[in-house]
Amino acid sequence: MVQAEPTALLYKRPDGTALAGRESRRLKELFKDFGVQPSTVTVMGQMGFTLSTLINMKDEEVDFVIKSMIEEYHLDLLMGEQFGIKAAVRAKRRLVVEELEQQRMDMAALSNEKKRRLEEPSDGLLLKDGNGSLEALGLLGLTDPDSDSEGKKAAKRRQRKRRSKEVGDDGEERPREHPFIVTEPGEPAKGKKNGLDYLFDLYEQCGKFLEEVQHIAKEKGEKCPSKVTNEVFRHAKLTGAGYINKPKMRDYVHCYALHCLDVETSNNLRKEFKERGENVGAWCQACYFPLVTLARQNEWDIDDLFNQNDKLRIWYVPTKLRQLCHIERMKHGE
Repeated sequence: MVQAEPTALLYKRPDGTALAGRESRRLKELFKDFGVQPSTVTVMGQMGFTLSTLINMKDEEVDFVIKSMIEEYHLDLLMGEQFGIKAAVRAKRRLVVEELEQQRMDMAALSNEKKRRLEEPSDGLLLKDGNGSLEALGLLGLTDPDSDSEGKKAAKRRQRKRRSKEVGDDGEERPREHPFIVTEPGEPAKGKKNGLDYLFDLYEQCGKFLEEVQHIAKEKGEKCPSKVTNEVFRHAKLTGAGYINKPKMRDYVHCYALHCLDVETSNNLRKEFKERGENVGAWCQACYFPLVTLARQNEWDIDDLFNQNDKLRIWYVPTKLRQLCHIERMKHGE
C-alpha cells in the first residue's frame, strides 16, 4: 500500500458573512474602519480570538498572530490589513483605558462630594441653643440596637467623625469649616460658604507659615523643611489658623497649581462652571486636564513645572496628577 504524502496545511478563507453571534459582531465592529476585510475577520474568529483577547495582547503577540495567519493558514494579507489589525487593537485599547480612567475619576468625584455633604451642617438637626450641635449628635446616635445594617454603621461612623471635628482635646467646641462654592475671580462668596479666591489665599498663607517654620528651624540649628509638611500645618494650628488643615489643602493642590501656571485658563474654567451651576467637586476634577496638557508641553515633567514656579515649588505633586500624566503619556506612546 502506498502511503499518501502529507499535504501542507491549507486554510480556505470562508465568506465573511458566515460568522454569527455576539463575538463576531464585536470583531467586525473593531476592524470596520481599519481596512481589514470581513473574510480576514472571520478567520480570526475561527482561530478562537475574541475582542477581549485581542485588546489584552501585547503588540508582539499581535504580530505573532498576523505571522501565523500568513505562514500557517496561508492567507494573503495585504500590507494595509496587517497595519490595520494592529492599529485597530491599539485604538480600542486606548479607548478602554480612557473609559476606565473616566469611571475612576467619576467615582472619586462622587466620593468627594459625599464626603463634603457629610461635613456640611444640617439645619434640620441643629437646635438653636448653646448645645445644639451636641444634641443633634445625640439624636443621630439613637439607632436600633438589633440592627447591624450598613446604614446604621455608617451613621455611627459619621457621628464619631463629627464629634472628633467639633470637640477638641480641651473639651471646647471648634467652629465647623464651611464647604467651598465655585465663584468667579473677584466675586465675593455668598452666605456661609467660602469662594475660590478664599481657597487660593489659604495656599498663600501656607507659604508664609512655611517661612516661619524655616526661620524657627534655623534659629534652633535644625533642618529646614523645603515643602509644606505636617510640621507646617501644626504650626498654623498653634498660631490660631486651625482652618488650615492637611486634608483640605491636599485636595485642591492641583487647582491652585492651575491658578499659578495658567491663570487665564483657571479663570475661564471658574466662569464656565459658575455659569453652569456646577459644584466644587466637578470643578476640582476639571482642573486636572489643563495641567496634563501643560505637562505634555513640558515633555511630561510635571515636577519641573512645580519646581520652576515660586509658589508651587513648596508643594508636592499630587499622586493622582502624576498618574494621569503617566496614563496620557502611555496612550500617546511618548
